[in-house]
Amino acid sequence: MNNIIHSRFTASVSKLKENPMKVVSDGFGEAVAILNRNTPAFYCVPADLYQEMMDLIEDRELLKLAEQVDTEETVKVSINELRARVRKSSSEEV
Repeated sequence: MNNIIHSRFTASVSKLKENPMKVVSDGFGEAVAILNRNTPAFYCVPADLYQEMMDLIEDRELLKLAEQVDTEETVKVSINELRARVRKSSSEEV
């Protein structure tokens, strides 16, 4: 069975066990595909790259939320109207 490897660098599980930091440094800051019997088992990702990936995922989720909000109908209110409503509602509560 063929497998797509999403990395320019690979290492075997045994190489990773021998010297994990060498495997990471041999990836030059990129992810390293860890192979088990020539099949990708997992990816070893340096901390800086992992943080970048998490930031991109968070940005994408925020963009989705912003797009959802953007489709909702909006109502224009002046700041003075808003202040008057707040004063009115707080005076009614007392």
